[in-house]
Amino acid sequence: MSDLGVQPVAEATPGLSQWQRVSNTFTAPSKTFEDIKRGHRSWWLPFLFYVVIGYAFFAAVNQKIGMTTVAENQIRMDPKTEERLAQVPPEQRAVQMKWSVYITEGIFAATPLLTLIIVAVGSLVLWGTINFVFGGKASYGGVFAAWMFASLPSIFKTLLGIVVLYAGTAPESFNIKNFAPTNVGAFLNPADTNKALYSLASSLDIITIWSLILMGIGVAIVAGVKRSSGYIAVFGWWAIMVIGGVLFGLVTG
Repeated sequence: MSDLGVQPVAEATPGLSQWQRVSNTFTAPSKTFEDIKRGHRSWWLPFLFYVVIGYAFFAAVNQKIGMTTVAENQIRMDPKTEERLAQVPPEQRAVQMKWSVYITEGIFAATPLLTLIIVAVGSLVLWGTINFVFGGKASYGGVFAAWMFASLPSIFKTLLGIVVLYAGTAPESFNIKNFAPTNVGAFLNPADTNKALYSLASSLDIITIWSLILMGIGVAIVAGVKRSSGYIAVFGWWAIMVIGGVLFGLVTG
């Protein structure tokens, strides 16, 4: 057929399996994100990991700490809130504590929905940034899938949190907002540390930075731009959030 001037049709490159994309995220991330760029955007496996491990952490917290203690710890770690509640009648304080427990349990129960909302909103922001600021050509679905896979290191933080719980951490010192020793803030007492400093120390998290690096690679690949552009987009928004947290700590601290 080639003698007649007809070019052979190239076979479509088969996509990676979900397991291959997960493993490559840690060993060869470019392969995972290139596969997403080619249109293979299924993200159900990392999402399943987040849900299952998240509920396992919920069970560990409930068994080893208890939701009432979790809520009490959050109040004790915020001196202003503790002072305010100390001034209300015992009955009203009991009601507020009960609602705090309900809210904490509700957040854990809504883990799948909250994960999807966070990824959906964050992907929209990154999609707009990489396309309209850096001239990329990413699809929203591609950025969404890249975010899902780039966040996979977070499962190690959650697993470490489970290990810490079963290793015998003191219930009265457990901080649900910073439950694993992956940042400097985890070694500080929120009640005794300036809020701005604590926010900054907690933001410098090795797992978070690992995920941000992967996200920068992923966004750059699916958008077809320089890797530096992906890093600037991702770390730029992260820096804005960190600065916002520090400023909020300065105002409320």
